[in-house]
Amino acid sequence: MATIRDAQNLRERIGHCRVLIIGRANAGKTTILQKVCNTTDEPEIYDIKGNKIDAAIAQSSIQRGNHDITTGMVFKSNPGFVFHDSCGFEAGSNEEFEKVKTFISEHAHATKLEERIHAIWYCIPMDDPSRTFQRSEEKFFLECDTGYVPVVVVFTKFEVLRPVAYGEIKKQLRGVSGEERSKRIAERVEELFSKTGVLDRLRNLENRARFKSYVRLEHMNQPYTNCNTLLEHTILALDNEGLRLCLVWTQQSNLELCIQCAVMTLVDRACQQSRLHRINYEDQYDIAKWFPHLKVRRRLIQSDNALIVVLTDVVH
Repeated sequence: MATIRDAQNLRERIGHCRVLIIGRANAGKTTILQKVCNTTDEPEIYDIKGNKIDAAIAQSSIQRGNHDITTGMVFKSNPGFVFHDSCGFEAGSNEEFEKVKTFISEHAHATKLEERIHAIWYCIPMDDPSRTFQRSEEKFFLECDTGYVPVVVVFTKFEVLRPVAYGEIKKQLRGVSGEERSKRIAERVEELFSKTGVLDRLRNLENRARFKSYVRLEHMNQPYTNCNTLLEHTILALDNEGLRLCLVWTQQSNLELCIQCAVMTLVDRACQQSRLHRINYEDQYDIAKWFPHLKVRRRLIQSDNALIVVLTDVVH
């Protein structure tokens, strides 16, 4: 069981949560990263040695097609993340694909914690349902050995399925109530998604890259949307509780996410013990560690000699 001190030590050793994001051009990857970091700014780019690269030089290189997966992207709004972007091999370039395979192999099994990738987000756009699982996806999942690094599949632009569903059943919607109308459209969206067969392809037992879960993102270009679901699924996909803590700590202002992880800790413990148990001091302390924006203090209540955890706001 990881403690607060364990998580702090692990985070100091790791330095950052390192995420590889993969997907075709125009899959919405940059928007996802900006949403995760709650910013609209462009990231700063760093080379493999951690040296900052001039933004103009980096952008010029990308425009020429010389994208380097080894460079890291860091947003000032959330420097706890280092992102790596993979693009290009969907165009059929075997050289680009081999670079991706090599990068994943080296960083999934790196001996130094600070060099490892901790999660992979594979983005699949849904704006063309008939071509959801293309050759690029097939090659990645069949050939890339991701080891113990969890892969979360991100279906982007999922909102485009709704007008398609409506167009197919609009005659059946005449005269029905608004609630029934929404229900039928939602059901048709699920049918269209199932019809793509993408989940069956992802679950192919021959795949070397095994996805842990998937999320469906809609309207990411709108200011009211966020990527909380993606973060939740990523945290749940991590096997190491210390890594979970490190990822939660990059989202200090996301109180809802902290609460969910704290509850998940107790639920997991209850399942392991196979019985209901009274929440004791250790449980309280274990919950508290998921709230990085709070200070944890121990206090002895004299009336019944009960040791409890007191949470107070951290003074910055």
